[in-house]
Amino acid sequence: MSEATETIFSKIIRKEIPADIVYEDNLCLAFRDIAPQAPVHILVIPKQAIAKLSDAESQDHALMGHLLLTAKRVAEQEGLTNGYRVVINTGEDGGQTVYHLHLHILGGRHMAWPPG
Repeated sequence: MSEATETIFSKIIRKEIPADIVYEDNLCLAFRDIAPQAPVHILVIPKQAIAKLSDAESQDHALMGHLLLTAKRVAEQEGLTNGYRVVINTGEDGGQTVYHLHLHILGGRHMAWPPG
């Protein structure tokens, strides 16, 4: 597996910089995005350093499932009963700007298609 370099998310995991954390367990944490693109915009990140989805390996399958189930739990916790979108940007062409794997939970409004 490819290791992510030091990122702002690494500092959030270590609690070196503040974040509005809405969920945390031993494998991941979720916090509100500082530049929200929807009324609810939360990031779910693994505590394990994986730079991007394309770097995940077969031994990461349990963690990847845990991240998706965490996104579901957080969406329920946030009251997104009408639906929500989960997005993973991967690489430069995918729009990834922080090279630490993260899932965006977007909700609180109708999501258009195509997304961008």
